[in-house]
Amino acid sequence: MTLVYQHFDTPIGVLTLAADDTGLQRIDFPPPRLPPAGSAWREGSNAVIAETRRQLEEYFAGRRRSFDLPLSPQGTEFQRSVWTELAAIPYGHTWSYRDLAQRIGKPSAMRAVGAANGRNPLPIVLPCHRVIGADGSLTGFGGGLPTKAFLLRLEGALPPGDDDLFAGGDTAALTR
Repeated sequence: MTLVYQHFDTPIGVLTLAADDTGLQRIDFPPPRLPPAGSAWREGSNAVIAETRRQLEEYFAGRRRSFDLPLSPQGTEFQRSVWTELAAIPYGHTWSYRDLAQRIGKPSAMRAVGAANGRNPLPIVLPCHRVIGADGSLTGFGGGLPTKAFLLRLEGALPPGDDDLFAGGDTAALTR
């Protein structure tokens, strides 16, 4: 199956969107990545990419809080269970890796959850940026910590100029 890809300029840089006719498979952060070796990719657009662009434009403009797109992420069953749960994190809220592990019914699998979160092929749409350290710190993110902070500020989950959700003793930040 051929994936169609398109580069898309956003406030966080040029994203690469990749989809087939059944769903969105990837959103890559800058710099644009080359298609995986041996895969059939072509630059262009299709209905999935056009709708993804529209919804991302609305999100970055502050007019969209959730996404309604056909998704087709490629991963293991465990990874897909983590990615599915990411979609349940409400806009403007954050969860810790512990929260995410408990939500998928594997409370002792925090490291595996963290690894699956880090391999999320659909960032922003499946909001892995909303997952933080138990101490409120902004932990690793494929788009870089400044991008994670930007997205959380856009959603109101991180005060301007603050890179620690618990600064000032606000331990309720995880449940906002």
